[in-house]
Amino acid sequence: MKPRLLIVDDDEEIRTQMKWALSKDYDLSLAADRDTALSAFRQYQPAVVLLDLGLPPEPANPEQGLGILGEMLAIDRRCKVIIISGQSERAIALRAVGAGAYDFHAKPVQLDELRLILKRCFHVALLEREFLEMRARMDQDAFEGMIGSSPQMQRVFESIRKVATTDAPVLIQGESGTGKEMVAQGIHQRSARRNGPFVPINCGAIPEALLESELFGHEKGAFTGAHVQRKGHIEAADGGTLFLDEVGELPPPLQVKLLRFLQEQRFSRVGGRGEIAVNVRVIAATNADLRKAMTTGAFREDLYYRLAVVEMALPPLREREGDIEVIARSFLDRFARENKKPGLSFASDAVRSMARHIWPGNIRELQNRVRRAVIMCDGRRLTAADLELDSAEAGTAMTSLKEAREQVEREMVTRALKRHHGKIAPAAVELGISRPTMYELMDKLGIQKGEPAKE
Repeated sequence: MKPRLLIVDDDEEIRTQMKWALSKDYDLSLAADRDTALSAFRQYQPAVVLLDLGLPPEPANPEQGLGILGEMLAIDRRCKVIIISGQSERAIALRAVGAGAYDFHAKPVQLDELRLILKRCFHVALLEREFLEMRARMDQDAFEGMIGSSPQMQRVFESIRKVATTDAPVLIQGESGTGKEMVAQGIHQRSARRNGPFVPINCGAIPEALLESELFGHEKGAFTGAHVQRKGHIEAADGGTLFLDEVGELPPPLQVKLLRFLQEQRFSRVGGRGEIAVNVRVIAATNADLRKAMTTGAFREDLYYRLAVVEMALPPLREREGDIEVIARSFLDRFARENKKPGLSFASDAVRSMARHIWPGNIRELQNRVRRAVIMCDGRRLTAADLELDSAEAGTAMTSLKEAREQVEREMVTRALKRHHGKIAPAAVELGISRPTMYELMDKLGIQKGEPAKE
């Protein structure tokens, strides 16, 4: 069945031309005025509409077309309304996009260009429908809100199903922001330990002097300030799952103590004499190359093989074909509800820019950009500018993917440092990485501490 396309234009010659050019690919409905257009819209519920702003009784005034736009979006906010108008003034175009139009093109429109525009619009409409269906399925799924139809993520989901049935330690590897903790939660929720606690600890976010106490707990009087006995994360996870995020940041002395715990499932609190037995499954995650760290002595080989009984690799967002837009729409839907801004959607330049962007911060970066755009936007369509993405960023040829990624990483790091007046810790938190990783990234990119104001 051909997709339905509604064309609204008061020029009979243009309607005939459109019918001749597009009837092969689309099931067309034609309208020349407001009443006919809205009647056809309600009857056929097209996913895409081509709308002329200049309609009777005042063809020289855009108000009739803008009124139809508003009524159509009130009926179906997911409809993609493309404005095709001879009134090409920028102010009118901005009004139309601000009112919810998907795109704006001035007459005369080249038919070959129009075909490409329509093809893209119907593709986006299909993705949105698939997203709604996927969200309905995900509501009943145990993957803790993870979304992804790409082959890479389907393999991840299948791995979760398999490893969840065992108690084997799992090592999840992936770049910052790829969702390693969500995968760990998915494994826990599908395991026999689902009714037990899930206890996460970020090994790179806690000062080394406090990390041992955070993991193993301490006895009263074990050190200055230890006024009471305190259980650590390992003890808190008894009967459930302990998630060690950024396990590559563990200092060597703690690696030894963790290895002993993994071997015996017993440990001693800091300052304690007796041993405590627990029943804990350990899932670890890292964005570092632990094999390389083993060669330099920064990470113990025996600990690596204890943690990596099962290894899972999470793909970066840029390699997940077709997932970026679906995930972005999920975030948009959630943040629009939270901020009481119903009816928001992405403009066409935003969709193109998201597809072209390299996403060095992965899902966390996408989430932050969409949340900020929802809070700051004025219109109903989020643009590339709202997402702080360059709408023409794909037009510039890059020498290599590595150079392109470094360019985006440098921009993100520099902006984060500028927003936090050169302070490393809050900038790292905003970017979703640990302080050591932030220092490594700055060193790789040649960014000196104390130069936050330069972009």
